[in-house]
Amino acid sequence: MFRTGRKCFGTVAKRGFGTSSRQYEALRIGYVPEHFSTPLYFAKKHFRLDATLIPFPAGTGHMVQALNAAELDVGIGLTEGWVAALGKQGKKAGFKLVGTYVETPLCWAISTGAKRDIRSVEELKGKKAGVSRIGSGSYVMAYVLAEKQGWLEPSGKPPFDFRPYENFQNLRATVNDGQADFFMWEHFTSKRYFDNGEIKRIGEIYTPWSSWKIAARDPKDERLERMAQRINEGIAYYNDNKNEAVEYISTELDYSAADAQEWTKTVQFPKDVRGVDSVVIDKTIGILGKAGVLDTESSRSADMVGIRSASRAH
Repeated sequence: MFRTGRKCFGTVAKRGFGTSSRQYEALRIGYVPEHFSTPLYFAKKHFRLDATLIPFPAGTGHMVQALNAAELDVGIGLTEGWVAALGKQGKKAGFKLVGTYVETPLCWAISTGAKRDIRSVEELKGKKAGVSRIGSGSYVMAYVLAEKQGWLEPSGKPPFDFRPYENFQNLRATVNDGQADFFMWEHFTSKRYFDNGEIKRIGEIYTPWSSWKIAARDPKDERLERMAQRINEGIAYYNDNKNEAVEYISTELDYSAADAQEWTKTVQFPKDVRGVDSVVIDKTIGILGKAGVLDTESSRSADMVGIRSASRAH
């Protein structure tokens, strides 16, 4: 057991982290180098987050592999990517969900090539879907889109011809050269390329759940508590210093200042990242099961969540 500030934390429980002999080693934290990472950047810059931050531009699916291979201690990624992987891997998965990084849903833009003769989502059935990786958020949400459109078949045949192209840059290229017909990526990350005419927006879909979760190999790792405190401080700093956030996003990341400013109006980070609401995970399991991404009979939030928080908004 150990003490931090006015709270004492021991074994895994609601909104607390446990102990580990690795408490003095820097955590290896994987993250997606996009605008959502700004509070993490502030935690490192202003509050001495003791971690090595490792970018994963290919997204959550790549972090799943890295966590299972013990190449990371923590990953901050998309809810649907984590839940899909945990549902498929079951108790063999090398990680569990320990925190909530973003409270608001994610808007996935649906894009095709600028000069492609595709004008609407209704034309996408059976088309070539570009994804970063099989099992990634872009892959999982394609199934959610297909379920919403009524395109899933009882036989289990995939609704699209999935083609993995690793990252956002490759996906933009492949919808223009015809290797893929469409792909899905976060709205504001895509917007600059709609504005400059490189790709064309044909629709959007929102996640029916809070969009980003924190996963860790060992929920009892004592270092997670200090990490959570520093990220909480980074979030508070972000909330109080939106101008600095916009400057960072527009100068260090691939966004215009206007888009960064608009994005800050749409996102809500929690005051405390510790813990995951099992109700949210149950809802995600149900929707992903309906979309054919995982088996709801064998997928249980109790097996996925390492740190519970019953007080979070759904």
